Amino acid sequence: MNTQEGICELCINNKKSIFYNLPLRDKLTLQKNHSSSHFKKGELIYKEGDKPMGLLCLSKGKVKIFKEGVGGREQIMRMAKPTGFVGFRALFAEENYNASAVALEESAACILDRDSLYSVIRSNGEFALSIIKTFANELGFSNVRTVNLTQKHIRGRLAESLLFLKDTYGYEEDHSTLKVYLSREDLANLSNMTTSNAIRTLSTFANEKLIAIDGRKIKIIDLVKLEKISELG
Repeated sequence: MNTQEGICELCINNKKSIFYNLPLRDKLTLQKNHSSSHFKKGELIYKEGDKPMGLLCLSKGKVKIFKEGVGGREQIMRMAKPTGFVGFRALFAEENYNASAVALEESAACILDRDSLYSVIRSNGEFALSIIKTFANELGFSNVRTVNLTQKHIRGRLAESLLFLKDTYGYEEDHSTLKVYLSREDLANLSNMTTSNAIRTLSTFANEKLIAIDGRKIKIIDLVKLEKISELG
């Protein structure tokens, strides 16, 4: 198995992937019409204004999808993990990307050819419904995040972001350290606040024994209280 086939295997034949239950003929169609790419930490996967060349399925690593706002400040809109899709909205809307994507660590993606993907969708109703469900879930999550990031106070927003990272990437082997290491700036951009506010609020959480901080590593100490802060907003 070469590297490209390996990346495709991780995406299409992963039990967590929506492609897993496709008939063999459809899997073969996608496997024969795909490409793959590797990305270093901090490398741009695509930038706002680029035209989608296919459906990007993340097979390895972590990715942030963000949009630049006033003064060049970033707002992180989504974060992806294997076997999540990256940039799917623009592809299916037949538009250029309206945001940019960057690898947070060494990552790899399988890029499925658009026409081949459309062919499989048209011939498989169950798969089409799975695609729709996936996109609907993403839309629902985005709507909730938009409301929370505009209505919650700083403490509530940061608590929610930490819980989001836990739910998305999980813990390290100690079952308490978040399995993703973000810069303070990225954490601020995820929480819709300034970097100074993120640093100050993290320090407050640490003093309250809700979390422990070691560089970019964040350990959740009191999950219940963190959930309460997020809930109260």
